[in-house]
Amino acid sequence: MDEENIKILTKDNKIITLRELFDGKQKTHALQASLTFEEKIKILVELQKIAYSWGNKKNVIVWKL
Repeated sequence: MDEENIKILTKDNKIITLRELFDGKQKTHALQASLTFEEKIKILVELQKIAYSWGNKKNVIVWKL
């Protein structure tokens, strides 16, 4: 069996091959690596805001930009 052609059902009910999954991850990582430092910090702050509001945990620090 060709392992790269193994079918996977995604969260949004799409069927893709294992190779397509790895290719997509590689593209995502390349895009993230190309972001500027400032863009990465903005994303981090957005994640901090989500963590702060998730479950009413008020011990999460949210940086001010």
